Order: sequence, then structure tokens, then C-alpha cells
Amino acid sequence: MIEPARCHPLHSTNLAALPPTRFNMARYCLAGGATTTPHKPALIVIADPTQTEPAELWTFAQLEDAVLRLAGGLRASGLKRGDRLMIRLDNTSLYPITFFACLAAGIVALPTSTQLTAKEAGFMLHDSDARAVAIDANHEAASDLPARVKIIDPETISNLARTAPRADWTQTRADEPAYLIYTSGTTANPKGVRHAHRAAWGRRPMYKDWYGISASDRMLHAGAFNWTYTLGTGLTDPWANGATAIIYTGEKSPEIWPRLIEKTQATLFAAVPGLIRQILKYAPARHQQLGSLRHALIAGETPPANLFEDWQAATGTQLYEALGMSEISTYISSSPSVPRKPGTVGKAQSGRRIAILPLEDGETPLHPGEDGLIAVHRSDPGLMLGYLNRPEEEAAVMRGDWFIGGDIGRIDEDGYITHLGRANDIMKALGYRVAPQEVEAALTPHPAVAEVACAEVRVRDDLTVIGAFIVPVNPQAPPSQQTILEFAAKRLAGYKQPREIRFVDALPKTPNGKIIRSQLAAL
Repeated sequence: MIEPARCHPLHSTNLAALPPTRFNMARYCLAGGATTTPHKPALIVIADPTQTEPAELWTFAQLEDAVLRLAGGLRASGLKRGDRLMIRLDNTSLYPITFFACLAAGIVALPTSTQLTAKEAGFMLHDSDARAVAIDANHEAASDLPARVKIIDPETISNLARTAPRADWTQTRADEPAYLIYTSGTTANPKGVRHAHRAAWGRRPMYKDWYGISASDRMLHAGAFNWTYTLGTGLTDPWANGATAIIYTGEKSPEIWPRLIEKTQATLFAAVPGLIRQILKYAPARHQQLGSLRHALIAGETPPANLFEDWQAATGTQLYEALGMSEISTYISSSPSVPRKPGTVGKAQSGRRIAILPLEDGETPLHPGEDGLIAVHRSDPGLMLGYLNRPEEEAAVMRGDWFIGGDIGRIDEDGYITHLGRANDIMKALGYRVAPQEVEAALTPHPAVAEVACAEVRVRDDLTVIGAFIVPVNPQAPPSQQTILEFAAKRLAGYKQPREIRFVDALPKTPNGKIIRSQLAAL
């Protein structure tokens, strides 16, 4: 039992209510809007911002109808409750319609990116034992699919969503598998994270403590449909609140987003910090241009320290950060009701049980001010069911009643949590632990630095040092290494300063824009 003195302020004493025993995620998101505001826009798709009308506009009633018809069509095609369907569709509305139709039918959705290589997609298909793939029949990957795997092409999906008899919402259990997403594992292959239908219910703490969302909001998300950040923050949560979701599917460039906010009258804008930084650098927005915007949201990577002040100065609105992971989505954040405290991510969202546990071992939460692993209590309804076919990795992330995802942090007396990086990213220098994000934040303000990422670099068989990999603003005239070292010396303790400076053309990133630190040393 956790001592009360150690619990405060590590987790809320007002714990979140549990979902009903019977709970279907798709119904939770769509049925309310379809009943109370059937003719209200649920999804607006913009393909060309110069056009007067959007490429697509779906009301809540139309969206529910398409989802339930497709759900019925999928079941009639032979897919059974619990079967897995991999989604490899282009960035159109058919993607989320297929995703939510799977949930409505009790089929487990496996959203993936179209940018996957044949090897990557093949592994996921085999590992998940998917029974069907939603993919263009002419796609080169379609010809390599095993005979047991059913191919459902976009034309079939579109026809079923229009003409198939409507199904009823499947009476799934709250803890029944709903969707499967693949994320980086400790081996060469990614691992499947199994989420239950209750995952949508587990996102409710974000409504107030990150978004400040209501039915009157219009959420513009910068991601593509195939990104789980978009499926969650851009679609699931707005629809569950009766709000309008806006997705742009055209060619993306920094200057397009202020224009889209103005055109669509978006009140909320969600993106990764890197995109916010690009907007500020290449497309500074006028205050009056963003008149509809209440604030913007960021997650997915550590932002540079000055990003918040720069955004506020440029737009007149606030930027609210959240920390999350594939296994639970976001759980710590700032918001209109939780003012940002510089240097921290924010507070544990209301109803979350969050603790800081010792780095090496132990289940007793640390005191405020002590560094350790950020942990989430296993009772959280947003927490994953577990990893698919990875019992060892599943056991490794559970410590008693706590889930530890590998994020290091500390909490202060006011309940604000500072993120100190990932445990497997932490660099060791002169016997000290150094978070790469801290070094990156110190180097980012240099006027000649466009992007920077840090990692340990082996310079001798017996010696590794902190290396800074820098994309210069002007590749033809990069700053000298000495200039960077002197800049770092004024902002970092001696043991935190990089000893190796390397200028590169680009940083290795995932399709979603996250830095792949494990590949830095090979540059």
C-alpha cells in the first residue's frame, strides 16, 4: 500500500470513473453526435486550400451511417468478431471510416502507414495474424499477400459504406481488444500494442486537462489519417465531444497551416513541436489571421524551451504540451486549466495515478525533487491490454501495480512534472546521466542551428562522449565546431557539454517526424 504522504502530489485522489462493462469505442465516439446533432459537420477534409468548398464534408449522421454500413459489410464478407484487419489505405476519409467500422463490428483494427516497406508490413501481417488487409488491389504489396489474407480494396470499402445493410453496434466488452498499433521494440522488430475499447474512455482526462475541448470546437490536426496521434487527438476525442474534426490531405508546407486555420476557422490546432517551429520560422502568422484559434497543442517529441514564448508572441495564443506514449496516449499535460510552468510538461491529468519510481528497482514512489521513472497505475482505463506475442517485454514494463514506459522525470512540490528523456536515450558522461533533450534545448537557440539531436558517440574503444548532430541553417557555410562548443559552454555544466560536433544534411526520423537516436552515431 502506498503511503499517503508519498502519494501527494504524485497522483490524483479523485480517480477517474471506470467505463461501463459493455462499451464500444466507435459507438462512444459517433452515436452521441449522430443523435443530438445529426446534421452538424463531424469531418471536414481539405485537399486544396485555394478551393472555396472542402473536398469532403461528413455530418455526424452520414459518418455513423457509413461506419455502420461498412461494419455490416465487413462481417458479411466473412470477418468475425476478434479477427484482425490491417489498414494500408491512402490519406483519405476511407481510412478513419474503415478504422471505426472495424471497432463497430468487433473486428480488431491494425492501422499502419503506407510508407512501410514490404518487409516491415510483412512482419506486422505475420505477427498480428491479420485475416484481411484494406489495400489498393494494384498496390505492389497486394501481390505478396498470403492466400489466407483477404484483400479489401478502396472501391469495395466505398461501396459497402454506401450500400451495405447497416449493422448494429457490437456489444463489445470494455476490455475487449479494439485496435493494435506497432511501436519500437527492444528487438529488431516493432511490437504490437494491444488496446481495448476502453482506451477511448481512458482519454477523457485529456478533455479538460489538455484540450479544454467542447462541442463548439473545430479541431485542425496536422497529421495524416494513418497516424495514431491523428486518429486519437484529431478524430476520436473531437467526435466524442461532438466537435468538428478537420484534416488537410494536400501537400504540406509550413506556410499552409496559418492559411488553413484562417480558412477553416479552427479553434484548436494539434501538431508536433517540429512543425510549430517550422511555422514560426517560415510562415509567421498574423494575430488577426488566427482570430478563431483559442490555442495549439503539441505532443510527440520534446519541444525547444523557447517554443512556447515564440508561439505566444507570434500568434497571441498559448501552446499546451502533453507527454504520452503508444501504451496509454497522453497522461501529463498543461492546459487552459493547468497553466504552463517553464521547464515542465505539466501535471498528471485529473484522475490519473502517476508516480515517480526508482530508476533501478522498487515500487515505492520517490519524494518530490528526486529523478526516476514516470509510472502509471495499472488501473488506468487508458492503459494497453499488453504486447502481442511479447511476454518478456510485457513483464519488463510492469513493476507491481505500476506501468513504467521508460520515461525519466521528476515531480515538484506543486505537482508539475519535468520530463528528463527516455531511459534508453540517456547518455552517460563522466559518470553523470545526461538527457539528450537538455543538451539539444541549449543548442537550439544558436542562430546557425536549424535542427540538432544528441547521442553518445564512441571515439575510442574505451571512451564515449556526448555528440551533437547539427543541421545548419546554411549548409554551404556551417558554423565552426569551436563556435558551437563555446555556445554550449555558456549554457551547460561541463559534464553536459558535447565533445563531438558533426554537421549533417538531415536527421534520421520516423515517418511521423520523431528523431531516431539509435541511428545518429552512424551518420
